[in-house]
Amino acid sequence: MKPFELKQRNHNLKEQIIHFCLISAATVSVLTTFGVLFSILFEAIEFFQMRSFWYFITGIEWSPGVDNSKFGALPIFAGTFMITLIAMAISLPIGLGSAVFLSEYASPFWRDKLKPLLEILAGIPTVVYGFFAAITVAPAIVNFFASLGIQASFNSALASGIVMGIMIIPVISSLSDDVIRAVPDSQRKASLGLGMTEGETILHIVLPSALPGIISAAILGLSKALGETMIVVMAAGLRPNMTWNPLEDMTTVTVRIVDALVGDNEFNSPDTLSAFALGLVLFVVTLVLNVISLSLIRKFKEKYKVNTL
Repeated sequence: MKPFELKQRNHNLKEQIIHFCLISAATVSVLTTFGVLFSILFEAIEFFQMRSFWYFITGIEWSPGVDNSKFGALPIFAGTFMITLIAMAISLPIGLGSAVFLSEYASPFWRDKLKPLLEILAGIPTVVYGFFAAITVAPAIVNFFASLGIQASFNSALASGIVMGIMIIPVISSLSDDVIRAVPDSQRKASLGLGMTEGETILHIVLPSALPGIISAAILGLSKALGETMIVVMAAGLRPNMTWNPLEDMTTVTVRIVDALVGDNEFNSPDTLSAFALGLVLFVVTLVLNVISLSLIRKFKEKYKVNTL
């Protein structure tokens, strides 16, 4: 065999090995997703054979562990979305603002100093955030609203949402910073050359171009908030509470899942199997949010492609 043919054969073999490894990695990822789904699907179906599915998604009373137990999950999902929305209202503007400052305004010196400090927040254990929420943020909220003549609970959705939002800031900031910096510098120079100010260039050129990545960062932060447990346990409580008042105690899906699985009930009892039903609905909600985000990302990518022709 000639040296050239041998070299080409080795090259093709390496390509085949790399191709096989990448396909294997993708297959493992897909199978893991289905494994997660099937691990909760069959137990959830068993629960819905014992209890009404319609009451589960529309009922307003959650009282397991009693003789006439009821499993209306609406207050739990209401608390989940309330706390998540508060967290996103805190993290999205602060995280995106931090990303814009670091990528567009900060000098290399300050960028190298500030970005590691910001990303330290991502490494703090959630139980520490829980202590911060319960000991510092919650009393501050109670005292602030007491001075206004408004009663607030020490276990409130507001305290949990604020601290959860602080926890998500580095996720949104870091990813948004990367996608903003990936916008071609030629677009900035062209915009400035046409007479736009730096702020107008960021608002009308840079952010729309980076919007698909920013949406991805926001969805990742949203998913992280939906799955958070410790902060809610320590700051918002365990009581399912159907209310619009963020100053009252509320709970989330993940907290009720943990509470159902750590009890002394039998595994095939409705109290325990309700955790799988909650997990299945949370899985579906997260899946729908990801599908919506992918459609938005595709839409803005197509718009961006048209605008650059």
